[in-house]
Amino acid sequence: MTIHAYPVLSAATVREKLLARNEIALIDVREEDPYAQEHPLWASNFPLSRLELQAWRRIPRRDTTIVVYGEDELEDLAPRAAQILSGLGYTRVFILEGGLEGWRAAGGEIFRDVNVPSKSFGEWVEHHKDTPSLSAEEVKKRLESDTDTIVLDARRFDEYQTMNIPGSISVPGAELVLRARALAPNPSTPIIVNCAGRTRSIIGTQSLVNAGLPNPIAALRNGTIGWTLAGYELETGANRKFPDNIDRQALELAQADARRVADAAGVRHITIDSLPQLQEKGRTTYLIDVRTPEEYKNGHLAGFINVPGGQLVQETDHTAPVRGARIVLADLDGVRANMSASWLAQMGWETFVIEPADPEDFTVKGETSNPAPEPGKTQEISASQLQEILNADENENYLIFDFTTSVNYLKRHIPGARFALRSHIGRLVAAQPADKKFIFTCGSSQLARFAANDAQAHTSSPIFVLNGGTQAWIDAGLPLEHGPSHLASPAIDRYRRPYEGTDAPASAMQAYLDWEFGLVEQLNRDGTHFFNVL
Repeated sequence: MTIHAYPVLSAATVREKLLARNEIALIDVREEDPYAQEHPLWASNFPLSRLELQAWRRIPRRDTTIVVYGEDELEDLAPRAAQILSGLGYTRVFILEGGLEGWRAAGGEIFRDVNVPSKSFGEWVEHHKDTPSLSAEEVKKRLESDTDTIVLDARRFDEYQTMNIPGSISVPGAELVLRARALAPNPSTPIIVNCAGRTRSIIGTQSLVNAGLPNPIAALRNGTIGWTLAGYELETGANRKFPDNIDRQALELAQADARRVADAAGVRHITIDSLPQLQEKGRTTYLIDVRTPEEYKNGHLAGFINVPGGQLVQETDHTAPVRGARIVLADLDGVRANMSASWLAQMGWETFVIEPADPEDFTVKGETSNPAPEPGKTQEISASQLQEILNADENENYLIFDFTTSVNYLKRHIPGARFALRSHIGRLVAAQPADKKFIFTCGSSQLARFAANDAQAHTSSPIFVLNGGTQAWIDAGLPLEHGPSHLASPAIDRYRRPYEGTDAPASAMQAYLDWEFGLVEQLNRDGTHFFNVL
């Protein structure tokens, strides 16, 4: 059975592959918000709008089994996505039979939110390990009565700066075992670990417990959400970070602890010379440097991308969407890779750590590259030419479509530009009068070029791409608009997390917590997780 010349796989077959632990990438090509509303546990979000920009990095092996689904409000996006993936060189592309409804009809479990494998794993860990935690009221009382108590925020630094527990210190998840002894050298000093919700609080706390730190350790139950629901104020704009220097004794203790935990979890250790043999034909192998972006930029192993360990454990579905793949981690301290690997192994991943890590091998400079195909030739105009058009009498003959993220569009955009999703471009241009001319932009113009090539199939009108994108307009000092002034597409490319920012309704925060509490029961019903905690 085929759909638009692409073979289909049934929900039952996909489930069989997950249970057999075969390599498979189940991808949802809708935008992030509809994806977050409902999807299978192991479905990863690959919005059709940005598929070419993500596929090669996130699914590195071209003969990976890829199963696609995704119906938006007007069409089934899966055939278009399958065509793009085939054009990118993927040779085993299937469409999920019946799409999401087919999965549901076959009895497949449906999950909400984003990063669900990691979040459900966090709940699984707390359920099985009884991870120690304290309520916001208890933590507040301790902070007021015990000046030795420290609060370590396990999120990314930018999240910490948005809002944090007053007085807390930013120590992203993978840094905790490496840095905690320096921050709390007295073994009687209580350590509280928090995030915005639950997952990174639980994993961070259990990391310190597993590593055997002697301090009293507990998670702030429900994170900044719990703090806010208790009626307490959060701090904003803080810049307290972990110290860079670690004394030799503390480092050696952390190394021994991390290696012990990794060994117990079944993590294997390999030399850099044996890596080519591990990357055998027919297996996907993700190579990940789990240090900070600054360390990675200053020198890393060839072929390794950068995902700090705490975020890797938090966002496995984004970084490693091929379930059943191998994951190889690297650092230069013997702590962060081992601790991160211990969690991945407990989540069911075949996990390795490079050991020993020789600084002389970390020679590649710069940030993680993002391989993507060339979008094809387009007609271009400069920012000054666009300004002349907007100032001319015939400016009403032109329509500007902006394909940046809705978050960026709301912050700033060219006056009159309409926010558009690339996946909607066919219907958007086809709906316009024949005499209209189009100008496409985005932050850099990369996505706008892909959109321009898509649009040519739906209109005979001229289409121009702003050279350098909206950033070129900004660099020229030209005027900007702000806010949702012209939304040609709904802003569904971004799911608003109930735990981000400081203005989420209390009801949404509580609903999110209630959802997390129910994840263990959902995992039991789904049965494809292979979680196995120490």
